[in-house]
Amino acid sequence: MGLFFIDTNDGRIATHQQLMDAGISPRDDLPPRPWHRMRGDGDASTMWYAAMRKQTHGIFIGTLVFRHSDHHASLLAQGWEEVGMDQIREVDLQAS
Repeated sequence: MGLFFIDTNDGRIATHQQLMDAGISPRDDLPPRPWHRMRGDGDASTMWYAAMRKQTHGIFIGTLVFRHSDHHASLLAQGWEEVGMDQIREVDLQAS
């Protein structure tokens, strides 16, 4: 899949490819704020990784974590939300 980004204002998650296709990110650089790169492998696959988000201090933060791991369970217990692939595929980038 590749790089994942989170909109720190509203919590939407998108891939770098989606942001490039929407004209939000240049092909050779990272997207501008409020998009922030999510921590995780640069070649992360949602087959193995879960995209997680949490709102804190008025912004959204995100990370990628191995599915079904102790860390994944810990984040869920701390109030993090797993974002489904369908939500990432269908993210509305026109509202950016």
